[in-house]
Amino acid sequence: MTTQESFAFEGMLARAAELRDRSGPVHHDEEAGTWRVLDHPGVSRVLSDPAAFSSDFSGLTPVQEDFETFRKGNFVGMDPPDHRKLRTLVSQAFTPRVVAGLEPRIRAIAGELLDEVAGTSRFDVVDALAYPLPIIVIAELLGVPVADRPLFTRWAQVLFSGDQLGESADMADIQRALDAIAPTIREMNAYILDHIRHHRAHPGPGLTSRLVEAEFNGERLEDQEIVGFVALLLIAGHITTTALLGNAVLTFDRNPAEAAALRSAPERLPAALEEVLRILPPFPELGRRTTREVELGGHRIPENAIVMADLASANRDPALFERPDVFEPGRSPNPHLTFGHGIHFCFGAPLARLEGRIAFEVLFSRYRDLAVAPDVPVEFQNPAVIVSVRHLALDVAQA
Repeated sequence: MTTQESFAFEGMLARAAELRDRSGPVHHDEEAGTWRVLDHPGVSRVLSDPAAFSSDFSGLTPVQEDFETFRKGNFVGMDPPDHRKLRTLVSQAFTPRVVAGLEPRIRAIAGELLDEVAGTSRFDVVDALAYPLPIIVIAELLGVPVADRPLFTRWAQVLFSGDQLGESADMADIQRALDAIAPTIREMNAYILDHIRHHRAHPGPGLTSRLVEAEFNGERLEDQEIVGFVALLLIAGHITTTALLGNAVLTFDRNPAEAAALRSAPERLPAALEEVLRILPPFPELGRRTTREVELGGHRIPENAIVMADLASANRDPALFERPDVFEPGRSPNPHLTFGHGIHFCFGAPLARLEGRIAFEVLFSRYRDLAVAPDVPVEFQNPAVIVSVRHLALDVAQA
Protein backbone atom coordinates (compact mmCIF):
# COMPACT_ATOMS: atom_id res chain seq x y z
CA MET A 1 0.00 0.00 0.00
CA THR A 2 1.49 3.31 -0.99
CA THR A 3 -1.36 5.82 -0.81
CA GLN A 4 -2.12 8.36 1.86
CA GLU A 5 -5.12 6.35 3.04
CA SER A 6 -3.14 3.16 3.53
CA PHE A 7 -0.62 5.10 5.57
CA ALA A 8 -3.56 6.49 7.55
CA PHE A 9 -4.65 2.97 8.51
CA GLU A 10 -1.11 1.95 9.37
CA GLY A 11 -0.87 5.15 11.38
CA MET A 12 -4.03 4.16 13.27
CA LEU A 13 -2.43 0.81 14.12
CA ALA A 14 0.77 2.50 15.25
CA ARG A 15 -1.15 4.91 17.48
CA ALA A 16 -3.15 2.04 18.97
CA ALA A 17 0.06 0.13 19.75
CA GLU A 18 1.55 3.27 21.31
CA LEU A 19 -1.56 3.83 23.43
CA ARG A 20 -1.54 0.18 24.52
CA ASP A 21 2.12 0.48 25.58
CA ARG A 22 1.56 3.80 27.35
CA SER A 23 -1.93 3.50 28.85
CA GLY A 24 -2.51 -0.23 28.99
CA PRO A 25 -5.46 -2.07 27.43
CA VAL A 26 -7.93 0.83 27.91
CA HIS A 27 -7.35 4.45 26.93
CA HIS A 28 -9.59 7.34 27.96
CA ASP A 29 -9.73 10.05 25.31
CA GLU A 30 -10.86 12.95 27.46
CA GLU A 31 -11.19 15.34 24.52
CA ALA A 32 -13.50 13.03 22.55
CA GLY A 33 -15.15 11.68 25.70
CA THR A 34 -14.67 8.08 24.62
CA TRP A 35 -12.96 5.00 26.02
CA ARG A 36 -10.88 2.92 23.60
CA VAL A 37 -10.36 -0.78 24.33
CA LEU A 38 -7.19 -2.02 22.65
CA ASP A 39 -6.43 -5.58 23.73
CA HIS A 40 -8.00 -8.86 22.63
CA PRO A 41 -9.42 -9.92 26.04
CA GLY A 42 -10.92 -6.48 26.63
CA VAL A 43 -12.50 -6.24 23.20
CA SER A 44 -13.84 -9.80 23.55
CA ARG A 45 -15.44 -8.87 26.86
CA VAL A 46 -17.03 -5.70 25.46
CA LEU A 47 -18.51 -7.58 22.51
CA SER A 48 -19.74 -10.56 24.54
CA ASP A 49 -21.44 -8.64 27.38
CA PRO A 50 -24.49 -6.81 25.96
CA ALA A 51 -25.91 -6.31 29.46
CA ALA A 52 -23.04 -3.95 30.30
CA PHE A 53 -22.03 -2.80 26.83
CA SER A 54 -25.14 -1.96 24.81
CA SER A 55 -25.34 -1.80 21.01
CA ASP A 56 -28.32 0.57 21.20
CA PHE A 57 -27.28 4.19 20.61
CA SER A 58 -30.77 5.42 19.74
CA GLY A 59 -31.01 7.63 22.82
CA LEU A 60 -27.77 9.50 22.16
CA THR A 61 -28.81 11.32 19.01
CA PRO A 62 -32.02 13.15 18.08
CA VAL A 63 -34.70 10.81 16.77
CA GLN A 64 -35.10 10.93 12.98
CA GLU A 65 -37.91 8.99 11.37
CA ASP A 66 -35.68 7.79 8.52
CA PHE A 67 -33.22 6.17 10.92
CA GLU A 68 -35.95 4.77 13.17
CA THR A 69 -37.37 2.78 10.24
CA PHE A 70 -33.91 1.38 9.55
CA ARG A 71 -33.23 0.61 13.23
CA LYS A 72 -36.51 -1.24 13.79
CA GLY A 73 -35.29 -4.41 12.11
CA ASN A 74 -31.54 -3.88 12.22
CA PHE A 75 -30.59 -6.24 15.04
CA VAL A 76 -26.94 -5.11 14.90
CA GLY A 77 -28.09 -2.11 16.94
CA MET A 78 -30.29 -4.08 19.32
CA ASP A 79 -29.88 -5.70 22.74
CA PRO A 80 -31.70 -8.76 24.12
CA PRO A 81 -34.53 -9.67 24.14
CA ASP A 82 -35.38 -7.78 20.91
CA HIS A 83 -32.13 -8.92 19.35
CA ARG A 84 -32.92 -12.60 20.04
CA LYS A 85 -36.40 -12.34 18.55
CA LEU A 86 -35.23 -10.67 15.34
CA ARG A 87 -32.17 -12.87 14.88
CA THR A 88 -34.18 -16.05 15.50
CA LEU A 89 -36.78 -15.06 12.93
CA VAL A 90 -34.19 -14.10 10.33
CA SER A 91 -32.24 -17.32 11.00
CA GLN A 92 -35.22 -19.35 9.80
CA ALA A 93 -34.87 -17.80 6.36
CA PHE A 94 -31.11 -17.26 6.09
CA THR A 95 -29.90 -20.74 7.03
CA PRO A 96 -26.44 -22.34 6.55
CA ARG A 97 -28.06 -24.60 3.97
CA VAL A 98 -29.28 -21.57 2.00
CA VAL A 99 -25.77 -20.07 2.04
CA ALA A 100 -24.05 -23.34 1.08
CA GLY A 101 -26.51 -23.80 -1.76
CA LEU A 102 -25.31 -20.56 -3.33
CA GLU A 103 -21.87 -21.93 -4.24
CA PRO A 104 -22.61 -22.95 -7.85
CA ARG A 105 -24.31 -19.65 -8.59
CA ILE A 106 -21.51 -17.60 -6.97
CA ARG A 107 -18.97 -19.47 -9.11
CA ALA A 108 -21.00 -18.86 -12.24
CA ILE A 109 -21.43 -15.15 -11.51
CA ALA A 110 -17.69 -14.73 -10.83
CA GLY A 111 -16.94 -16.39 -14.16
CA GLU A 112 -19.45 -14.24 -16.03
CA LEU A 113 -18.02 -11.06 -14.52
CA LEU A 114 -14.47 -11.99 -15.50
CA ASP A 115 -15.70 -12.92 -18.99
CA GLU A 116 -16.47 -9.22 -19.40
CA VAL A 117 -12.79 -8.34 -19.04
CA ALA A 118 -11.47 -11.40 -20.87
CA GLY A 119 -8.57 -10.66 -23.17
CA THR A 120 -7.50 -7.53 -21.32
CA SER A 121 -4.18 -7.35 -19.52
CA ARG A 122 -5.34 -4.76 -16.98
CA PHE A 123 -8.63 -4.14 -15.21
CA ASP A 124 -9.95 -2.64 -11.99
CA VAL A 125 -10.66 -5.66 -9.79
CA VAL A 126 -13.12 -3.67 -7.64
CA ASP A 127 -15.21 -2.54 -10.60
CA ALA A 128 -14.97 -5.87 -12.40
CA LEU A 129 -15.41 -8.33 -9.55
CA ALA A 130 -15.22 -7.22 -5.91
CA TYR A 131 -18.18 -4.83 -6.07
CA PRO A 132 -20.59 -6.55 -8.46
CA LEU A 133 -20.14 -10.14 -7.25
CA PRO A 134 -21.66 -9.79 -3.76
CA ILE A 135 -24.26 -7.29 -4.98
CA ILE A 136 -25.53 -9.69 -7.65
CA VAL A 137 -25.53 -12.64 -5.22
CA ILE A 138 -27.52 -10.77 -2.58
CA ALA A 139 -29.87 -9.18 -5.12
CA GLU A 140 -30.70 -12.58 -6.57
CA LEU A 141 -31.07 -14.04 -3.08
CA LEU A 142 -33.54 -11.31 -2.12
CA GLY A 143 -35.32 -11.30 -5.46
CA VAL A 144 -34.55 -7.64 -6.21
CA PRO A 145 -33.65 -6.62 -9.77
CA VAL A 146 -29.95 -6.96 -10.47
CA ALA A 147 -30.42 -4.03 -12.86
CA ASP A 148 -30.81 -1.83 -9.77
CA ARG A 149 -27.30 -2.63 -8.53
CA PRO A 150 -26.01 0.91 -9.36
CA LEU A 151 -28.47 2.05 -6.67
CA PHE A 152 -27.00 -0.35 -4.11
CA THR A 153 -23.47 0.73 -5.03
CA ARG A 154 -24.35 4.39 -4.57
CA TRP A 155 -26.03 3.73 -1.22
CA ALA A 156 -23.03 1.80 0.04
CA GLN A 157 -20.67 4.54 -1.11
CA VAL A 158 -22.65 7.17 0.80
CA LEU A 159 -23.06 5.07 3.96
CA PHE A 160 -19.61 3.53 4.29
CA SER A 161 -17.07 5.72 2.50
CA GLY A 162 -16.73 8.02 5.52
CA ASP A 163 -16.62 11.01 3.18
CA GLN A 164 -19.12 12.88 5.37
CA LEU A 165 -16.92 12.65 8.46
CA GLY A 166 -14.38 15.31 9.36
CA GLU A 167 -11.20 14.75 11.29
CA SER A 168 -12.63 15.20 14.78
CA ALA A 169 -15.26 12.42 14.67
CA ASP A 170 -16.87 13.92 17.80
CA MET A 171 -20.63 13.78 18.44
CA ALA A 172 -21.25 17.04 16.57
CA ASP A 173 -19.29 15.70 13.60
CA ILE A 174 -21.21 12.42 13.73
CA GLN A 175 -24.52 14.29 13.85
CA ARG A 176 -23.56 16.29 10.74
CA ALA A 177 -22.68 13.04 8.99
CA LEU A 178 -26.05 11.52 9.97
CA ASP A 179 -27.84 14.56 8.58
CA ALA A 180 -25.89 14.20 5.34
CA ILE A 181 -26.80 10.54 4.82
CA ALA A 182 -30.46 10.88 5.90
CA PRO A 183 -31.75 11.35 2.31
CA THR A 184 -29.98 8.16 1.25
CA ILE A 185 -31.47 6.24 4.19
CA ARG A 186 -34.92 7.59 3.25
CA GLU A 187 -34.52 6.49 -0.37
CA MET A 188 -33.23 3.07 0.63
CA ASN A 189 -36.04 2.49 3.14
CA ALA A 190 -38.72 3.38 0.59
CA TYR A 191 -37.21 1.08 -2.05
CA ILE A 192 -36.89 -1.90 0.29
CA LEU A 193 -40.34 -1.39 1.82
CA ASP A 194 -41.93 -1.48 -1.65
CA HIS A 195 -39.97 -4.65 -2.39
CA ILE A 196 -41.17 -6.33 0.83
CA ARG A 197 -44.80 -5.37 0.25
CA HIS A 198 -44.60 -6.82 -3.24
CA HIS A 199 -43.36 -10.15 -1.87
CA ARG A 200 -45.99 -10.17 0.86
CA ALA A 201 -48.66 -9.82 -1.84
CA HIS A 202 -46.91 -12.16 -4.27
CA PRO A 203 -44.92 -14.80 -2.31
CA GLY A 204 -42.12 -16.59 -4.11
CA PRO A 205 -39.20 -18.93 -3.38
CA GLY A 206 -36.68 -16.22 -2.49
CA LEU A 207 -35.28 -15.02 0.83
CA THR A 208 -37.62 -12.04 1.08
CA SER A 209 -40.68 -14.26 0.97
CA ARG A 210 -39.14 -16.56 3.56
CA LEU A 211 -38.55 -13.56 5.82
CA VAL A 212 -42.21 -12.57 5.42
CA GLU A 213 -43.31 -16.09 6.37
CA ALA A 214 -40.86 -16.67 9.28
CA GLU A 215 -42.56 -17.23 12.65
CA PHE A 216 -41.30 -17.42 16.26
CA ASN A 217 -43.58 -17.97 19.27
CA GLY A 218 -46.54 -16.95 17.15
CA GLU A 219 -44.87 -13.72 16.02
CA ARG A 220 -43.87 -12.70 12.53
CA LEU A 221 -41.70 -9.89 11.24
CA GLU A 222 -43.42 -6.64 10.38
CA ASP A 223 -42.60 -4.98 7.07
CA GLN A 224 -40.59 -2.27 8.82
CA GLU A 225 -38.59 -4.91 10.71
CA ILE A 226 -37.68 -6.70 7.51
CA VAL A 227 -36.43 -3.41 6.05
CA GLY A 228 -33.56 -3.26 8.54
CA PHE A 229 -32.33 -6.77 7.80
CA VAL A 230 -32.69 -6.47 4.02
CA ALA A 231 -30.78 -3.18 4.14
CA LEU A 232 -28.12 -4.86 6.27
CA LEU A 233 -27.67 -7.64 3.71
CA LEU A 234 -27.90 -5.39 0.69
CA ILE A 235 -25.44 -2.79 1.94
CA ALA A 236 -23.27 -4.04 4.83
CA GLY A 237 -23.31 -7.59 3.48
CA HIS A 238 -21.88 -6.71 0.13
CA ILE A 239 -19.39 -4.10 1.33
CA THR A 240 -17.76 -6.64 3.67
CA THR A 241 -17.07 -9.03 0.81
CA THR A 242 -15.90 -6.19 -1.43
CA ALA A 243 -13.44 -5.13 1.27
CA LEU A 244 -12.23 -8.69 1.85
CA LEU A 245 -11.55 -9.29 -1.87
CA GLY A 246 -9.70 -6.00 -2.38
CA ASN A 247 -7.71 -6.36 0.83
CA ALA A 248 -6.75 -9.92 -0.08
CA VAL A 249 -5.51 -8.89 -3.52
CA LEU A 250 -3.33 -6.23 -1.89
CA THR A 251 -2.06 -8.61 0.78
CA PHE A 252 -1.22 -11.37 -1.70
CA ASP A 253 0.54 -8.81 -3.91
CA ARG A 254 2.71 -7.72 -0.97
CA ASN A 255 3.51 -11.36 -0.13
CA PRO A 256 4.32 -13.01 -3.50
CA ALA A 257 5.89 -16.17 -2.08
CA GLU A 258 2.84 -16.89 0.06
CA ALA A 259 0.54 -16.08 -2.88
CA ALA A 260 2.40 -18.52 -5.11
CA ALA A 261 2.02 -21.24 -2.48
CA LEU A 262 -1.72 -20.56 -2.30
CA ARG A 263 -2.05 -20.80 -6.06
CA SER A 264 -0.51 -24.28 -6.00
CA ALA A 265 -2.59 -25.34 -2.97
CA PRO A 266 -5.99 -23.57 -3.19
CA GLU A 267 -7.32 -25.67 -0.32
CA ARG A 268 -5.31 -23.31 1.90
CA LEU A 269 -7.31 -20.30 0.72
CA PRO A 270 -9.84 -20.28 3.61
CA ALA A 271 -7.09 -19.99 6.24
CA ALA A 272 -5.29 -17.34 4.18
CA LEU A 273 -8.45 -15.26 3.89
CA GLU A 274 -8.95 -15.49 7.66
CA GLU A 275 -5.47 -14.03 8.05
CA VAL A 276 -6.38 -11.21 5.65
CA LEU A 277 -9.44 -10.54 7.79
CA ARG A 278 -7.22 -10.43 10.87
CA ILE A 279 -4.67 -7.94 9.60
CA LEU A 280 -7.10 -5.81 7.55
CA PRO A 281 -10.53 -5.93 9.22
CA PRO A 282 -13.08 -4.14 6.99
CA PHE A 283 -14.64 -2.43 10.01
CA PRO A 284 -11.72 -1.56 12.31
CA GLU A 285 -13.79 -0.69 15.38
CA LEU A 286 -17.23 -1.16 16.92
CA GLY A 287 -18.97 1.20 19.31
CA ARG A 288 -20.83 0.29 22.47
CA ARG A 289 -22.56 2.26 25.27
CA THR A 290 -22.16 1.35 28.92
CA THR A 291 -25.44 0.65 30.72
CA ARG A 292 -23.82 0.98 34.16
CA GLU A 293 -20.46 1.74 35.69
CA VAL A 294 -17.98 -0.89 34.52
CA GLU A 295 -14.46 -1.78 35.59
CA LEU A 296 -12.27 -2.65 32.64
CA GLY A 297 -8.51 -2.64 32.18
CA GLY A 298 -7.90 -0.96 35.51
CA HIS A 299 -10.35 1.86 34.78
CA ARG A 300 -13.82 2.60 36.09
CA ILE A 301 -15.90 3.55 33.07
CA PRO A 302 -19.07 5.48 33.96
CA GLU A 303 -22.61 4.71 32.85
CA ASN A 304 -23.62 5.95 29.39
CA ALA A 305 -20.03 6.25 28.24
CA ILE A 306 -19.11 5.49 24.63
CA VAL A 307 -16.68 2.58 24.40
CA MET A 308 -14.85 1.90 21.15
CA ALA A 309 -13.81 -1.73 20.73
CA ASP A 310 -10.70 -1.49 18.53
CA LEU A 311 -10.85 -4.67 16.44
CA ALA A 312 -7.78 -3.77 14.41
CA SER A 313 -5.69 -3.39 17.56
CA ALA A 314 -7.13 -6.52 19.21
CA ASN A 315 -6.36 -8.53 16.08
CA ARG A 316 -2.69 -7.59 16.49
CA ASP A 317 -2.47 -8.03 20.24
CA PRO A 318 1.10 -9.34 20.76
CA ALA A 319 0.02 -11.17 23.90
CA LEU A 320 -2.11 -13.48 21.75
CA PHE A 321 -0.71 -13.36 18.23
CA GLU A 322 2.90 -14.27 17.55
CA ARG A 323 4.47 -11.84 15.05
CA PRO A 324 1.15 -9.96 14.91
CA ASP A 325 2.11 -7.63 12.05
CA VAL A 326 3.22 -10.46 9.76
CA PHE A 327 0.88 -12.09 7.23
CA GLU A 328 0.96 -15.82 7.95
CA PRO A 329 -1.60 -17.54 5.69
CA GLY A 330 -1.48 -20.77 7.68
CA ARG A 331 -1.87 -19.11 11.09
CA SER A 332 -3.62 -21.48 13.50
CA PRO A 333 -5.35 -20.85 15.74
CA ASN A 334 -6.49 -17.48 14.47
CA PRO A 335 -9.06 -16.08 16.93
CA HIS A 336 -9.45 -12.72 15.19
CA LEU A 337 -12.42 -10.56 16.08
CA THR A 338 -13.12 -9.11 12.65
CA PHE A 339 -16.60 -10.64 12.49
CA GLY A 340 -17.30 -9.70 16.10
CA HIS A 341 -17.89 -11.93 19.09
CA GLY A 342 -20.89 -13.11 21.09
CA ILE A 343 -24.50 -12.52 20.14
CA HIS A 344 -23.57 -9.96 17.47
CA PHE A 345 -21.18 -12.22 15.59
CA CYS A 346 -21.57 -11.19 11.95
CA PHE A 347 -24.62 -12.86 10.48
CA GLY A 348 -23.19 -12.69 6.95
CA ALA A 349 -19.75 -14.14 7.81
CA PRO A 350 -20.42 -17.55 6.14
CA LEU A 351 -21.52 -15.83 2.92
CA ALA A 352 -18.51 -13.47 2.88
CA ARG A 353 -16.14 -16.40 3.45
CA LEU A 354 -17.78 -18.44 0.70
CA GLU A 355 -17.69 -15.57 -1.80
CA GLY A 356 -14.05 -14.81 -0.95
CA ARG A 357 -12.91 -18.40 -1.45
CA ILE A 358 -14.76 -18.87 -4.72
CA ALA A 359 -13.63 -15.52 -6.13
CA PHE A 360 -9.96 -16.42 -5.67
CA GLU A 361 -10.42 -19.95 -6.93
CA VAL A 362 -11.82 -18.45 -10.14
CA LEU A 363 -9.13 -15.76 -10.34
CA PHE A 364 -6.32 -18.28 -9.84
CA SER A 365 -7.79 -20.62 -12.45
CA ARG A 366 -8.04 -17.84 -15.05
CA TYR A 367 -4.78 -15.98 -14.50
CA ARG A 368 -1.31 -17.35 -13.98
CA ASP A 369 -0.22 -13.99 -12.59
CA LEU A 370 -1.97 -11.13 -10.77
CA ALA A 371 -0.13 -7.95 -9.82
CA VAL A 372 -1.24 -4.55 -8.58
CA ALA A 373 -0.49 -2.07 -11.37
CA PRO A 374 2.61 -0.13 -10.26
CA ASP A 375 1.73 3.07 -12.13
CA VAL A 376 -1.90 3.48 -10.97
CA PRO A 377 -2.55 4.85 -7.47
CA VAL A 378 -4.60 2.59 -5.21
CA GLU A 379 -7.63 4.51 -3.98
CA PHE A 380 -8.97 3.71 -0.51
CA GLN A 381 -12.10 4.48 1.46
CA ASN A 382 -11.84 6.50 4.69
CA PRO A 383 -9.91 4.01 6.92
CA ALA A 384 -11.51 5.41 10.06
CA VAL A 385 -14.81 3.97 8.79
CA ILE A 386 -13.91 1.02 6.58
CA VAL A 387 -10.62 -0.55 5.53
CA SER A 388 -11.27 -1.19 1.85
CA VAL A 389 -9.99 -0.20 -1.56
CA ARG A 390 -12.21 1.97 -3.72
CA HIS A 391 -10.26 1.33 -6.93
CA LEU A 392 -7.51 -1.21 -7.60
CA ALA A 393 -5.95 -1.73 -11.03
CA LEU A 394 -4.55 -5.20 -11.71
CA ASP A 395 -2.11 -6.36 -14.35
CA VAL A 396 -2.95 -9.93 -15.27
CA ALA A 397 -1.52 -12.74 -17.40
CA GLN A 398 -3.91 -15.34 -18.77
CA ALA A 399 -3.47 -18.91 -17.55
